Amino acid sequence: MVKIAIITAVYNRKQTIIDTFESILRQSYQNYEYIVVDGGSNDGTIELIKEYEKRFNGKMKWISEPDNGIYDAMNKGIRMAKADVIGILNSDDFYYDERVLEDISAAFDEKTDAICGNLLFVDWNNTQKITRIWMGSEQKSMLKGWHPAHPTFYCRRELYEKYGVFNLDFDTVSDTELMIRFIEKHRISVKYVDRYFIKMREGGASTGSIRKIIRNQIYTMRAFRHNNLQVSPLYPIKRLSKKAFQKLKSHIC
Repeated sequence: MVKIAIITAVYNRKQTIIDTFESILRQSYQNYEYIVVDGGSNDGTIELIKEYEKRFNGKMKWISEPDNGIYDAMNKGIRMAKADVIGILNSDDFYYDERVLEDISAAFDEKTDAICGNLLFVDWNNTQKITRIWMGSEQKSMLKGWHPAHPTFYCRRELYEKYGVFNLDFDTVSDTELMIRFIEKHRISVKYVDRYFIKMREGGASTGSIRKIIRNQIYTMRAFRHNNLQVSPLYPIKRLSKKAFQKLKSHIC
């Protein structure tokens, strides 16, 4: 039975982080620590954190101070974590159901460094409306377009100690660069769990406009080169095609 650290980076998300908090409190699995890193919110988020802190019965730790963006905040949370396994739950996101942490814990064995699963993108205002489906798959190669959904990526804390935390130079794809570094450069073992982990509001820092998506692909190509990995020039086309298929599939379903 592994202890799981859940990290939420937040800045002015009073309206959405309630769903985040409630989804954690509903979890059947209780062997976790919850770390909230606030960037100095001024919309009532801090007051909400204080209110919910009591309901977590000592499982929540939090700080509030200026940071250099969401990945800097995540790095602070990682350094605060003491648990065996670390996962990120963004302040616009929430767990799919009450057994997510239970299934994450069960998936880890001695040969598993990290796990990933499936994700549902939902409408910002109507979280019952699915806008895109991200179905994972058994590990292939990120060099060939396979890509875990980072909100479903849970890995052992020791990996951050060995291979480093998020590199802030990669803007909104710092999570992608980290997974490239862990999975392709250092060849960690990743297990796919075929179930939904997260509902993610579409329209955040790394989703939304076509311009953002294209920019992310450019940064991703740089991430491969930064880690001395050769990738096909067709990689961005493969990734964009996959996103288009996910969007189409969600409408068909």
